[in-house]
Amino acid sequence: MCPDAGDYGLIEHGAIVTNGAEIAWAGPAADLPSAYKNAKTTSLEGRLVTPALIDCHTHIVHGGNRALEFEMRLNGASYEEVARAGGGIVSTVTATRETSEDDLLKAALTRADALIAEGVSTIEVKSGYGLDIETELKMLRVARTIAKQRPVHISTSFLGAHAAPKGADPDAYIDTVCIPALKAAHAEGLVDMVDGFCEGIAFDVPQITRVFDVARALGLPVKLHAEQLSNIGGTQLAARYCAQSADHIEYANEADAAALAASDTVAVLLPGAFYTLHETQKPPVAALRKHGVPMALATDWNPGSSPLGSLLLTMNMGCTLFGLTPAEALAGTTRHAAKALGLADSGTLEAGNRADFAVWNVQTPAELSYGIGINPLHKRVFAGQTT
Repeated sequence: MCPDAGDYGLIEHGAIVTNGAEIAWAGPAADLPSAYKNAKTTSLEGRLVTPALIDCHTHIVHGGNRALEFEMRLNGASYEEVARAGGGIVSTVTATRETSEDDLLKAALTRADALIAEGVSTIEVKSGYGLDIETELKMLRVARTIAKQRPVHISTSFLGAHAAPKGADPDAYIDTVCIPALKAAHAEGLVDMVDGFCEGIAFDVPQITRVFDVARALGLPVKLHAEQLSNIGGTQLAARYCAQSADHIEYANEADAAALAASDTVAVLLPGAFYTLHETQKPPVAALRKHGVPMALATDWNPGSSPLGSLLLTMNMGCTLFGLTPAEALAGTTRHAAKALGLADSGTLEAGNRADFAVWNVQTPAELSYGIGINPLHKRVFAGQTT
């Protein structure tokens, strides 16, 4: 999956040498350096090996679910009726505030297990369902704990700028809750990146700018939910701050794609939300290709707009809904997903990278995107150890 190796960089009769948690060498078995000739070997019996998958956009720490809201909508309830019944993000915020740290962790571990079972080695986890200082910190502590209890890497994103609490003034919320929560989370070592939701129903460009300025002062990289429902300038904002990624971007245009290319920002495509919300505006894949913007894919696993717990299904949806090729889908869940998280040592099988890879019961890489509801994982290797 190295960028200069063609669609997949597939090596027939390949070999991988691990040195603890790191890849020491990878290439054709016939070219194995003499220093490794007597190393202990494990035959994978001709199976396909890829870098372990990376889910670079999730919200897997939260309380409750929105299944009843889903049922209400299907029975004809309007958005307003659902909201009056306590639905929407308000219900998840309430549930997350009321759920103990232990119970949040238990639920998050179950979700992480589902991703791990599909060959995922790295999961990005966001806060954003607390909308108060205490709960935002609680969510991030839970996210950090996942990596202590499961063989998985966790990258955390502070998403205090997700929505303003019901009845709160958005500007006042940014200044009195979001930014103080960010500073507190950073002081505890809980934050790897800072995210925001730049949208008409959330926060505008000046409000997100204030958050990003604080992130920059703290030395934290940024990413952004941008142009999901409309185009209000979020993608251009992400580009100006050289964000790790701009996510969703269904309403982005060619100028936005050019800006992402110039800032070396990854476009993270989220077909689960597109599907769940019955959207029709697709992200500008042709423009992203034209300008050479790396495209990642992620589940966006959350209780409202994307209750999607399968990165393999996400790959299929990226192909069938957005027109990606299977090679783009695999790059989008390996090297481009790694880039979206700022991970220089992940996403490809090459010397010096993490020894995280997946072994599949398939004949060709395209099968990983082709199957619907099929998990062909044979085994996963994490930090050089089979899991």
